[in-house]
Amino acid sequence: MPNTKSAIRRVRRVKRQTSVNKIRKSKFKSAVKHMETLIKKGDKKKAKDYFPKFQSILMQVAKTGIANKKTAARKISKISKKI
Repeated sequence: MPNTKSAIRRVRRVKRQTSVNKIRKSKFKSAVKHMETLIKKGDKKKAKDYFPKFQSILMQVAKTGIANKKTAARKISKISKKI
């Protein structure tokens, strides 16, 4: 249990930040899965249309530090080669 006032505030802050991080991580994973399903279906047009949004989502998440920037760049690169 936190004893000081600042520790109590810190616990609240960490709780909020954890939920935000979970949302961002989920957004990252779902974007990757969505893009992979589009490619598996062979729907190149939809995949090309979704690619800019996919790239944006991955870089936003990487910018905040939830996922490593190089990991996001690698995923973007692999997907772009498949399209």
